Amino acid sequence: MQDLCGRNIDYLRLSVTDLCNYRCRYCMPESGICKRPHHEILTIEECIEVAEAAVSLGVKKIRLTGGEPLVRRGIVDICRALRALPGLEELCLTTNGSLLQELAQPLRDAGVDRLNISLDTLRPDRFRDITRIGTLEDVLSGIRAAEDAGFRRLKLDTVYIGGFNDDEVGDFLALTREHNWEIRFIELMPMGPCAAWDRTCFLPVSRILEQFPELEEIEPNGVARRYRLPGAAGTVGLISPVSHDFCAQCRRIRVTADGKLKGCLHSKTEISLKGLHGEALADAFRQGILQKPARHYLAERPSDTPRNMNQIGG
Repeated sequence: MQDLCGRNIDYLRLSVTDLCNYRCRYCMPESGICKRPHHEILTIEECIEVAEAAVSLGVKKIRLTGGEPLVRRGIVDICRALRALPGLEELCLTTNGSLLQELAQPLRDAGVDRLNISLDTLRPDRFRDITRIGTLEDVLSGIRAAEDAGFRRLKLDTVYIGGFNDDEVGDFLALTREHNWEIRFIELMPMGPCAAWDRTCFLPVSRILEQFPELEEIEPNGVARRYRLPGAAGTVGLISPVSHDFCAQCRRIRVTADGKLKGCLHSKTEISLKGLHGEALADAFRQGILQKPARHYLAERPSDTPRNMNQIGG
């Protein structure tokens, strides 16, 4: 389907839980969140029904998100069922990587095509600080497990934060020399807990090109402008939702773990899908696509959404 701006909407980000085993400072409050009653969260059957409706309307790619999707009971069953949907071309999943040691192979066997793994620092002390409760070695072990399971061209997502990890860019780039990974630097967005952070935390990713002029531009992929170090096995992606918004090319819609359809990560507008079936569910998707806003205003003000990132799906 096309929205009112003529954008072809063929990508669904489906959150399967708002819970997480980390408490990343820019994403969640230190105390975590109150666990919702089961009846407020999409069941496995509802997740599949929502995905089926989206695919029937032209969605070709689904990315499962959270919170942390691997803490969701039945996640492998959800993946297997979605992979079987006729017309779905790509099934992806974004994870913090901490549970991949046990789940990478089952996910691969269930038909997950690609993984994005969040990794904001390569220093154990900083990792503990930003996640509050996580350990870097768990994620590194998860990355190894993902490769052993047959996942190739992993994408490692790094939120670029001034005064925290902007001095580690060279270390991240070095990983691409030997590994066929894409290290993706993503601008910190003013939403949720970090909306009130000092402005020095919010850096444009264009600074990385100034620091490392040897990066050679290659073909883009989705919202990422892509680069490569000379002779490197992997690539570098720069994603700039704040300094250079890509709203005109956005082809995503989102469904939260509690069944709310959002046309934009930063929009207040939500349409409830809970309890809808068949044509009523499809009509709600059509309505949500037509209500997708033309753009966000992050360069001018904090996000309009009242939700934290974990409540929407990264």
